[in-house]
Amino acid sequence: MSKTILIVDDTPTIRQMVNFTLKTKNYTVFEAGDGAEALEKLKGGLKVNLIITDLNMPRMDGISLIKAVRTLPGYRSVPVLMLTTESMEKKKMEGKEAGATGWIVKPFTPEQLLGVAEKVMR
Repeated sequence: MSKTILIVDDTPTIRQMVNFTLKTKNYTVFEAGDGAEALEKLKGGLKVNLIITDLNMPRMDGISLIKAVRTLPGYRSVPVLMLTTESMEKKKMEGKEAGATGWIVKPFTPEQLLGVAEKVMR
């Protein structure tokens, strides 16, 4: 059975690139333009095996999204990867404390993204 992944990023080209990369491994992919939209989809019943989110987005940023996701039934242990240009240690710690599973810095390679996704969904 195919794993399902939610991509959350306010930049359409990033969502498109991540979506294309993940579909090469036959993952089912859903997209959201910011944290608020992602949370609406999850509360609406979308079930995913992995969430990949940007940090800086309008309406709801990635860290706020992670904190909200961790309160949803069934999502305490679902892996959440931060995919962002932000590489400061302070932000990484903030993400980890919120419940992020891992951190990928943009730009990334398709191999890097797939490798991390596969590792955290085992």
